[in-house]
Amino acid sequence: MKFYKVQFAIATLLLLLLSAAPQSEPQHVKYIAQTGDGIFSVLRKYGLDKSNCNYQYFFKINNIHDDKNLIRDAVYELPIRIFTYDDNSIRSTIGDNNMVLAKMIQDYNNLMVEAGLKNQNYTENKELWVPFNLLECDYPKVHAGVLTEGKFPIFGPQYSNIDPIDNSLNGWVYYIISGHGGPDPGAMAEIDGHTVSEDEYAYDISLRLTRNLIAHGATAYMITRDPNDGIRDTEYLECDNDEYCYPNDAIPLSQMDRLRQRSRAVNKLYTDYKKQGKKQLAICIHIDSRSTEKRVDMFFYHHAKSNSGKQYAETLYSTIKSKYDFYNPWRGYDGDVSARDLFMLRETYPTTVYIELGNLQNPKDQDRFTIVSNRQAVADWLTDGLLKIE
Repeated sequence: MKFYKVQFAIATLLLLLLSAAPQSEPQHVKYIAQTGDGIFSVLRKYGLDKSNCNYQYFFKINNIHDDKNLIRDAVYELPIRIFTYDDNSIRSTIGDNNMVLAKMIQDYNNLMVEAGLKNQNYTENKELWVPFNLLECDYPKVHAGVLTEGKFPIFGPQYSNIDPIDNSLNGWVYYIISGHGGPDPGAMAEIDGHTVSEDEYAYDISLRLTRNLIAHGATAYMITRDPNDGIRDTEYLECDNDEYCYPNDAIPLSQMDRLRQRSRAVNKLYTDYKKQGKKQLAICIHIDSRSTEKRVDMFFYHHAKSNSGKQYAETLYSTIKSKYDFYNPWRGYDGDVSARDLFMLRETYPTTVYIELGNLQNPKDQDRFTIVSNRQAVADWLTDGLLKIE
């Protein structure tokens, strides 16, 4: 009697373990074939006919070796993965921070509901459909230069549409590298009971600058990226740690690893664009942290051996100084240009300028970051300086 009880307990335990184990095979959308159905017509019906890899994957998952008509009433698996929506976001559901990919998946699910091929949207029935080609074959690149339905999603819903101003920066490629991010918030301060961090404000200004450059015809990459923080028109920017490095890499904890990661990302792009004869410039944007009493104007670094870096830094400096002289002639401007042997200035292939925007601890400097119009002004003034560089 005891022997059978032990056997039953072991069998029950095995059943529980098997049911708790993660599914090794992906779940696909099922389709019941109708009279006259062919593989191509079914894929076209589900919007999967544009990518040949969907066609090949259909053969694989259904163990089919020819393209004859499908068998009526037979059940086939479509090249559409089913994910269980986590009630948070598409990115967290599929484990991928690619914002462009998430938007494409969202649009696809909406289209399937509108076509009557999906009973409910993923937010209701928790079934998120992801076409195979988006994950394996046609994975979209994520950078500011990629359009999705005429938009640049990285700038957020309010700013994703960009109306061209002119084509004056055509032929230029910019790499905008906002400081810190991920596990490193950079400088931090308390303002009116709010905790603020360098990486959030440097990122917001970097987004505004990048958007300006694109409006003038440039190709511009945000190297440090955030999956859900576009341009924000709020005084206090919430701190988070979900930033990543272009194209889609988690930011490491080690400072040196972070710097190497960013320089590698820029250098790879630089090598590709150099073959095309493009003019290229990298801009690192940071916010300093000094004593509360120390007010700091924007200042600029270049590498000692970079003549072009010095020239570009001086052009940006003179532009900012002229802006202060015009708008605040009574104030004066104490920014400067100097050479530094910083990693990003030394190891990044394109000419690089490193900018410190002010002192996050100083109450007057804080207005430069917390007041939305001031953040936009900083981006606009830097853009004016870049427009002067030939």
